[in-house]
This record gives sequence, structure tokens and C-alpha cells, in this order.
Amino acid sequence: MLEVELKKITEKVSYFHGSVNIGYLRLSSEEGMLIDAGLDDQAMKKVIKQLKEQSLPISHLFITHAHADHYGGAAYLQEKQDVYTFAPEFEAAILQNPMIEPLYLFHGVHPIAEWRNKFLEGKPVRIDSVLQKEGVVRIGNTVFQTIALPGHSYNQFGVIFDDILFATDGYFGIEALEKHGIPFIVDAAQTIETLEKLTKLPCKGAVPGHGSYEEAYVQTVEKNLDVHKEIEHFIHEQVKANPDGIALEKLVTIACLSKGIQIKNAPSFMLFRTAVTAYLTKLMKQNQVCFVVEQNQLLVVSSSK
Repeated sequence: MLEVELKKITEKVSYFHGSVNIGYLRLSSEEGMLIDAGLDDQAMKKVIKQLKEQSLPISHLFITHAHADHYGGAAYLQEKQDVYTFAPEFEAAILQNPMIEPLYLFHGVHPIAEWRNKFLEGKPVRIDSVLQKEGVVRIGNTVFQTIALPGHSYNQFGVIFDDILFATDGYFGIEALEKHGIPFIVDAAQTIETLEKLTKLPCKGAVPGHGSYEEAYVQTVEKNLDVHKEIEHFIHEQVKANPDGIALEKLVTIACLSKGIQIKNAPSFMLFRTAVTAYLTKLMKQNQVCFVVEQNQLLVVSSSK
């Protein structure tokens, strides 16, 4: 459940701490910007109510990436408030056409109703400004910095304002990291590059998409790095242990069981399948493994001789 209380970090920066964090920047006396919009209308209703109670304005919305838990409340916000909405390029296309997410997870098959739940597909969002590259964004006399953080999503952006980093899902808090076991990613190489980038940013503190604000956030980022490297190593070792090849779906099963994960439905399987394949494509680019087709079955084999 989303907490009612808005947690203040600085005079200009606060966030709603919940299963999915929502940032708030006080840009000026008349302007305020939310960073992400939560999972659904109910989450956004609580945000709007709390901000109104504290006489805090909402004039802008920044959506970091097009995963439904981060934008599901955006359509409701746009319906109730005149908010100018930013999003990174490509992510904006999905936000405006949200069926794309279940579409790509299910290999281009037109998704049935069960695959179009609120966790995979939010309501369409109007995007007023598409950001093509990281850098400075100006709103009136106020500026904030955007940071490209791809890997978890295709073109995810974070935000730095008043020396505070909103890292979105560039990294996970320790509890969320342990809960997921295998975090969702689309590109393992970019995920690791993003995490290494985060360790070098000169910020006072950081808010992840899932977790709590920390000033010593670099330690948590380094734990994320360890987890991703360990998963990649495990997957590689499983491939090498099967010289005749291992079916991709079996590799997903083994990887999940190694983390104590019990997959409960088809959408969850597809999420884990995507993450495992993201590690494999990193290994493919390094010429460590490859895909082959044997007897009409897709197998992963080691490239080492």
C-alpha cells in the first residue's frame, strides 16, 4: 500500500514511498513535478489528495519508463490535472500505445485479456515532450538533469534535482532485489553499464523505483551489480554443463528454481524468459554462447571448444 505521508528529502524534493515510489519536485511556488505515476488510479488518487492537503502544486509529470507499475496512474492524473508530461524517446511510443508491452512479451501475438492486466498494460498516456537524449531540461526558471539509464527498460531515464537522484529502476533496493530473485531486464550489458554509471554520479542521495531513499546508495547499487553478475555466471555455467545444448525454456526453469522462484502464470514466465534471454544475448555478443535449432527445438549451446 502507498503510504499517505509524503516523505521530505530536501526543501524541494520529496517522494511517496510505496511498492512503487513516486517522486515530487517543488519547481517553484506555482509548479511541481511528479516523477512517475504509480500502478493505478487508486495510487494516484492518494498522491493528489496528499499534495492538495499540503497545498503543493502539480503542473508537470515525468515518466521514467514505460512499465505499467510506473505509469498506471498517469491517465487519471491527466484527467484530473492539467499536467505537462515528459517521457524518453521510444518509451513514449509505448506509453501512447501501451498494448506494445504485452505484445512484445508474447512474441508479437495479439495478447488475450488475461495477458493485458494492469501490471503489464496501463491506460494510454498523452506525452507533451519526448526527450531524445539525456541532459538539462528547463521549466521556466528551473532546470533538472535527466540521466539515461537503459537496461531494465529500453530507454529509461532518471532525474537529478537539488542534488537528489531519482534512479527509477536503474537499481533496486535490497528488499526488492531479494524479492524478485531475477530482476526484469531487457539488456544485461546495458544494465551493468547503467549500474556502473550510477556509482559515479555526484549526488547527495538516491531514490530507487522500489526501495527507500539512501545517502549511501552506492553500496546498494554495488549489491545490484553483484546479483546481476552472479545470475549471468550461473546461466553461463548451466549452458556449459550441457554440451549438447539446453532448451531455452528449461534454462528459464532452472534459473528460477535456483533463486527459489515459483512461476505462477504465463505473464510471469514471459517476464523471466525475457530477463534470462537478456543475459544470454550479452553472452552471445561476447561469443560465449549461441542459439541453435535441433529437431525443431531452440537450444542454447556453449561457443567454447
